[in-house]
Amino acid sequence: MPKVPAGRSIGSDDGRSGGNTRARELILASALAIIDRDGVEGLSMRRLGKALGRDPMTLYRHAPNKAALLDGVAEIVLGQLAVDPCDGDWEDQLRTVARDFRQLALDHPRVVPLLVTRPLATPLALRPLGTLRPLEGILTLLTRAGFSAADALHVYRALFGFLHGHVLDELQELVERPEESDDLLRLGLHRLPIVEFPLLRSLAPILASYDGAAEFERGLDLLFSGLRAILDSGDGRPSG
Repeated sequence: MPKVPAGRSIGSDDGRSGGNTRARELILASALAIIDRDGVEGLSMRRLGKALGRDPMTLYRHAPNKAALLDGVAEIVLGQLAVDPCDGDWEDQLRTVARDFRQLALDHPRVVPLLVTRPLATPLALRPLGTLRPLEGILTLLTRAGFSAADALHVYRALFGFLHGHVLDELQELVERPEESDDLLRLGLHRLPIVEFPLLRSLAPILASYDGAAEFERGLDLLFSGLRAILDSGDGRPSG
């Protein structure tokens, strides 16, 4: 089984030949399709080989193990997240990036764990290059707008901290018994002791009418209004 240098994977952009690049793209697209259908646990070299009509052993020329495949899938999905570092309106650009990230999550809900939790298990410098490009693009956007590099990193962390939390929350199943007309019963909140959880039970109608898109925009408004308030506090950084 071939080995790759530490930190390199099937998803790494390393200037390989055109034929290998096309093979890589086909393998990763097939792996993504399996994950979209059956989840991360449904992906294996055997199943991938069967989907491609190839001996699974031949796949090891492109990926040393399943971990490398998962890195590659995360990279091709995040590769769809375009950042325009030349946009003169940094807030508008970040809103666009945020909305695009949410749409990717909705399009590939079973890939979300790879986008949110998997990078945390890999040192920054060892992650596939494609997963780092949105970060570099946002840092460039913000530093061109007048932020210091350190402040740009703080903004990135705040934005993606919100995005990760939101998509995980939006994609979870909230309705336990959809056939029920009473919101308390639909969400199963009737099981909570009313003495201990009076406020949570009282929010059943709001929880049951959850609107992911509206909640998302509200969260972005709060994030950016807070950021603008900090920037307007008189430290000389850009305010818009």
